[in-house]
This record gives sequence, structure tokens and C-alpha cells, in this order.
Amino acid sequence: MHILLVEDDEALATSVAGALQAQGWRVDVSARGEPVPRSLLQDAYDLLVLDLGLPGIDGLETLRRVRASGWLQPVLVLTARDSVEDRVAGLEAGADDYMCKPFAPAELVARLRALVRRHENRREGRLALAALRFDPQGMRAAIGDQPLPLSARESALLQYLMTRAGQIVAREQLMALVPGWAAGTSDNALELQVSRLRAKIEPAGVRLRTVRGLGYLLEAADPDGG
Repeated sequence: MHILLVEDDEALATSVAGALQAQGWRVDVSARGEPVPRSLLQDAYDLLVLDLGLPGIDGLETLRRVRASGWLQPVLVLTARDSVEDRVAGLEAGADDYMCKPFAPAELVARLRALVRRHENRREGRLALAALRFDPQGMRAAIGDQPLPLSARESALLQYLMTRAGQIVAREQLMALVPGWAAGTSDNALELQVSRLRAKIEPAGVRLRTVRGLGYLLEAADPDGG
């Protein structure tokens, strides 16, 4: 795997690059955001790991330019900014995942592997988590081989949550998916929709958790029931 790491803290960049290279991955490092969009289009990178607090153009503007250039590979943001607003801004700019500093190198490696798996599944039109299946082309869900009837709203929510399985998804992101729902729609209305979806999908061996103050998290259920 070929990764572009954009981080202006030299000591941190060296540490992160070392952890990634220990996996047998190729890592190039840039301290600034300006050359990143061109670099990504010139070389066959599989992943972008991007710090937000860069000199010159910051990480958010770098990310916007990357996505505007048409680059579609996964992006993981590394940052010391840990507010909900900052996380939402990064995700809306085109990030696929978000890690706050300080972090454990082992978790970073695991998240990058998961990003690549999800990207491959999306590219091939497959969404799967435990026994839960979703076909984005036909907007159809199933548990194993058994069709799972969903409303249009439930289908839209499930598709988005499954593309971000293992990540917290902000309420505002889910609200934007549902036609006719404005930013002022009550938390109770969204929670009711999520509760209905939860009841339908949890027999597939997944959990749809409400993370208070942050949003929602879809993940595989602990096989031991935890």
C-alpha cells in the first residue's frame, strides 16, 4: 500500500511513517498542503493521511482541493481539534475517518486497514457488516439471504451508516440525507427513525449505538454479547 502522509510536525511525521512502514507500506511525507492535490494525481497513492493544522493552506482547504480534483481514495484526518464541529467539518470536506491526537499507532494502522477494506467494498458495490447486506444499486437490504424490508428513509440512513461502519456519524450528517428534513428537525424525530432501523437490523449481529453528544455508531456486535 502506498500512503501520502501530510504532517508538519517532523517528530510526529517520523513516528507515524515508521509505524506504517513497519507494516510493509510505502510512505511519502509532505509538510505542506499546497502540493498534495497534484502529488495524488501524479502517483498511485492508496491513502491520504492528513493533518489539519498545516502551515500555508490548512488541512481542510487541502482536503477540499483534493476532492475537487476528483481523487476518490480514502482520507484519514489526524488532528488535535476534537470538537464535534471540527469533526463534522472534516467529514463534510471529504474525510473518511478522523483521529484525534494523541493516538496509538496500532489504532491508526487498524483504522487504515479498515478504510481500505470499506473502499474496496464500495467500489465493487458491496456493503456488508456481520450478516447485514446492502445493495446500493437497488437500495435493498438483507440479513444473510433473507430480504429486509426498509422504508426509503431507513435505506438512506443504513447505506450511509454502513459506508462508515465503526465510525461515529454526526446527527447533522444523517439529517442531510433525508429529503424534507431540515436542520431544525428535532432530535426526537431522528432518534425515532434510528430506533426503528435499529430494531430491524440488530438481528443481523450488528449494533447501532447512540453516542450521546456526538451521533451514531454502527458496528458488529460483540459475539459474547458485550
